[in-house]
Amino acid sequence: MEDFITRNEPALRLGIFLGVFAALALIELARPHLGLREGRRRWATNLTLALVNTAVLRFAFPLLAVGSAAWAASTGWGLLHQITMPVWLEIALSFVLLDLLVWGQHVAMHHIPLLWRLHRVHHSDRDFDATTGVRFHPIEIAFSMGLKMGFVIALGAPVISVIIFEIVLSATSLFTHANLHLPAAIDRVLRWLIVTPDMHRIHHSIRREETDSNYGFNFSVWDRLFRTYRRAAKDGDPGLTIGLPPYQQGSTGRLGWALALPFARD
Repeated sequence: MEDFITRNEPALRLGIFLGVFAALALIELARPHLGLREGRRRWATNLTLALVNTAVLRFAFPLLAVGSAAWAASTGWGLLHQITMPVWLEIALSFVLLDLLVWGQHVAMHHIPLLWRLHRVHHSDRDFDATTGVRFHPIEIAFSMGLKMGFVIALGAPVISVIIFEIVLSATSLFTHANLHLPAAIDRVLRWLIVTPDMHRIHHSIRREETDSNYGFNFSVWDRLFRTYRRAAKDGDPGLTIGLPPYQQGSTGRLGWALALPFARD
């Protein structure tokens, strides 16, 4: 199974991504949780950003995170290559630590001004649906990949763990941004382990104190552990305003506008 996943990693990643996106898009079309202010015309911009980001990564980082893990394994680099432990534990530990890295990077994107200029492209979307989960500036994506590659090499993360993490991360980014509402009882239980759409929607609130909460992508434990968890929005879910205060007028769904935003004067 591991050999099959490793050999077919690009196809698996793309297939799972497209499958999850199609399923969520159908649910959003059939039963959207909240109305959209700019509508689905944003989809062209958000999905184009995803394509641009993929091209940037393939051109600028030919190894990517998976290739970095393979290189570390072939050269013996990384902490885990110096420690003897069961393979399953290496895989699980690497997955958890990679998730913590992404959580920490997300916090940094909010609190370091230069990084926030990049990350606000993601938060400037005035609507919240699955395509918001791929709305990132190419420079932010390049920074994130460089950080991830360095961490994977330093840790000596197993190739299979990195592949699984990358597949899960791309799928959960779509799920946590989906314009859907889970039954309260199910949402309450799931939140103890994973981030749900209702939990992450608070993170996209126009209120800064709510934007600076619920940073998780996969596991919700980090926000609880580091006291950045917020159970509900102050105005409630129906009264939640999505986006950033300076960009509530006009269209934030234009591709050129999104690409230029990090360089705009405040």
